[in-house]
Amino acid sequence: MTTHLIIQAPGLTAHHAEQIAALASADGIARITATAARLLNVQDDESTRGEVRDWADRHAVDAAFVPAGLALGDCKILSMDMDSTLINIECIDEIAACAGVGEQVAQITEAAMRGEIKDFSESLRRRVALLKGTPASVLERVYEERLRLNPGAEALLESARTAGIKTLLVSGGFTFFTQRLRERLKLDSAHANTLEIDADGRLTGQVLGDILDGAAKARHLKAFAAEHGATREQIIAIGDGANDLPMLAEARFAVAYHAKPIVRQQTPYSLNVCGLDGVLNWFAH
Repeated sequence: MTTHLIIQAPGLTAHHAEQIAALASADGIARITATAARLLNVQDDESTRGEVRDWADRHAVDAAFVPAGLALGDCKILSMDMDSTLINIECIDEIAACAGVGEQVAQITEAAMRGEIKDFSESLRRRVALLKGTPASVLERVYEERLRLNPGAEALLESARTAGIKTLLVSGGFTFFTQRLRERLKLDSAHANTLEIDADGRLTGQVLGDILDGAAKARHLKAFAAEHGATREQIIAIGDGANDLPMLAEARFAVAYHAKPIVRQQTPYSLNVCGLDGVLNWFAH
């Protein structure tokens, strides 16, 4: 099978393309856009991949080995994490900041994302407990004032819809945000955790029902794929934290987006400098 190497970066130069083309023994260089190029018929073995990865890391370039001629429409499912993947924030950290417990919650979040706290459910319960007594109106404030889509999100989702791909949002965050994003972005399905709110309109410090952790993300993706007749080969999944790894393992195109080192190490694709729409350049237009 012929393999191409897609390289992209905001400051991609012809010199970059020539250097990495030599490393990968490319047959030629085809410019895709001002910030992306396709290196044709490259050498695809473990040694070459390692050299390319090291070079790309040193030069702040995203590099992806992809099968030649693959179309976006050959995929059927796009599954995404929410916090720090689809959007620019960790919602729980922003809620905590508004509630005056930001530092304590952020420390637990970081440890969980790095994989230092192995039990995501435990880490989430510990963080949510610190929010007890916070007015639920803070959630709307975070959504309106602090939540932004990450670069390229709308372009990626629009192209996916046009190609007939079904979209799934699975988050260890909260339904307050996933439901709004589902409606706003016309996503096909969304799952997350539900914060309990008392009769006085304050957070109780509890999550209703089972915690949506990494294993649950994978289960939701598998069920969604089965519902739409998609095989693993037809799935794109994007995440940034350790609890995304089970979901990413279910996808041929498993993408670490501006991710923690543990995630980058265990996924075949990564976007470290480009926006989410960088995924689109991997497919033939």
